[in-house]
Amino acid sequence: MSKSVFKTTFAAALIATATSFGALVADLPGSAAKAAMPGDGVTVRPMSVGRPDHQIIYEALFIGLRKLGYTVGEMQIGTYPTIHLSLGQGDADFTAVHWDGLHLAYYNKSGGDDALVRLGPMYTNAGQGYYIDKASADKFKITNIAQMDDPAIRKVFDTDGDGKANLTGCNPGWGCERVIEHQLDAYKMRDKINHDKGQYFALMADTITRYKEGKPIFYYTWAPNWIGAVLRPGQDVAQLNVPFTALPGERSVDTKQADGSNPGFVANNNFVLCNKEFAEKNPVAAKFFSLFRFPLGELSAAMLRMNDEGKEPAKLIEIASDWVKANQAKVDGWVAEAAKAAK
Repeated sequence: MSKSVFKTTFAAALIATATSFGALVADLPGSAAKAAMPGDGVTVRPMSVGRPDHQIIYEALFIGLRKLGYTVGEMQIGTYPTIHLSLGQGDADFTAVHWDGLHLAYYNKSGGDDALVRLGPMYTNAGQGYYIDKASADKFKITNIAQMDDPAIRKVFDTDGDGKANLTGCNPGWGCERVIEHQLDAYKMRDKINHDKGQYFALMADTITRYKEGKPIFYYTWAPNWIGAVLRPGQDVAQLNVPFTALPGERSVDTKQADGSNPGFVANNNFVLCNKEFAEKNPVAAKFFSLFRFPLGELSAAMLRMNDEGKEPAKLIEIASDWVKANQAKVDGWVAEAAKAAK
């Protein structure tokens, strides 16, 4: 399905199921369902990249916002740079996936602290890195991406016969794509590694198929993600080190770990990112965003369920509402605490 078709279909399905949200929220137990409605008359405008796994987070947030009386507007879709610019310019109110670290350049170019505010963090210490199948790692003693300099090593991961290793990488416009492209030059791997870019999860479906067929694989991934439950680090796959820290110029953070390993990426904290004016005018929504927590392990489990059971809008709503019900006391507490911020 093309991205444009997905967006149209997804938006239409969300609209079609919108009337079910009231019933979903009303059915949720707890005293917060009876909380005051300080958000009455305010429509909140979310923005996302349109990924189903992210939509689980949004649906959970929407439940809390509606409990506070807010109306949730139609989801706007864009790339990460576009989302940050839209928030900075006031064309959207919030996004639920802003990685402090990976998205720093987008943040700074969109007005930074003068136009935006990070609320949270929703989860912390989200790792990223390069991985290969463990069988190849053990057989050829591969521990570092720099070993792709060896023609015999990169031939193992050459899927198109051009003499370069094929890395399943990131969508154009994602923060990880920017880092990988920078590192290919920094490590002098531009003529050694093909960065296969496109629709990440479609590319990873092919990568997983290759793994199941007993073929070598080489890919980038991150957490939270269902990929880690299918290709298990330490069992199915091994993470590679990089020769030295090399990040795009806006950060000087060392990616080397205390144990001496270096994944090449900074562990990120994920925040709800808001337009600053919206946050100031809507302190209740801002407080709720600042309190909301969706731990890495629980989010990865929800994403795995999505991968197993389906990505239809109704299924994503079901997964999110089940998570809320399982964490009802906490969610009710956040809603009640946020309501106190009403002016």
